[in-house]
Amino acid sequence: MSNSPGKSRILIADDRPSSRELLRLVLERAGYEVVEAEDGHQAVERAREGHPDLVLLDLQMPGLDGYGVLAALRGEARFADLPVLALTASAMRGDRERILGAGFTDYIAKPARPEVVRETVARLLDRRDSESAKSVQ
Repeated sequence: MSNSPGKSRILIADDRPSSRELLRLVLERAGYEVVEAEDGHQAVERAREGHPDLVLLDLQMPGLDGYGVLAALRGEARFADLPVLALTASAMRGDRERILGAGFTDYIAKPARPEVVRETVARLLDRRDSESAKSVQ
């Protein structure tokens, strides 16, 4: 969970500064705390340091791509239920199945529209919160 009560922490990993900036602005305006990573290795490091409530991952980053980051996170028990949202410029037939089949919670096609980002993040966090509440009961 996040350090601030009621404020979810979102990790954005994208090698393009303009993409990170747009996502950060959209999410901060929606009331989220945002942490950024400029590549896959940094994303894994930031996730381990800060345990985000949700991760937005660009699939095509140099070095460790989004699939590699997902595999690293899913390999640790503490991240097993972490919502991980893929960001992809590739929205061809079959891509959705491949992305979800790899273990991503959902995906957003680039260029990401602000309202789609806000709605998808809110939906995934609401689902995670309701599942957490059920497991406590």
